[in-house]
Amino acid sequence: MKKLLVSLAIFLSSPVIAADMSIEMLNKDSNGNKMIFSEEIAKIEVGDTITWLPSSKGHNVEMVASPNGMKFRSKNSKKASISFDTPGVYYYWCTPHKGMGMIGLVVVGGDTSNKEAVAKAKALGKSKKKLKKLLGSL
Repeated sequence: MKKLLVSLAIFLSSPVIAADMSIEMLNKDSNGNKMIFSEEIAKIEVGDTITWLPSSKGHNVEMVASPNGMKFRSKNSKKASISFDTPGVYYYWCTPHKGMGMIGLVVVGGDTSNKEAVAKAKALGKSKKKLKKLLGSL
């Protein structure tokens, strides 16, 4: 029983790492934050898929920086899915709202070795400060 409790405590204190997951593109979250992705830092394993779901019109997903030079830009107001096969940090934004800070990161396989390259990627307006904050939390 003691081993089970220790194992459970370790499991519950570990960061949540999802299998396939969904991220909503929101105009506003429950805390009043505007133009935001429901998960600003997603942690997944190699081979997992993320699906972005528009909760309102006018949002998309565009990859800005990645460990493998991924080029991806979804259509506005459409669901988008990406499977991640290369470990590392992926930085993306909502193209129409990037200056308002609507950005996010995906960390695949726990690999942050390209973090410095992502830090040098383009960021506009509120995204500059937010990108620095998100990378600092990795």
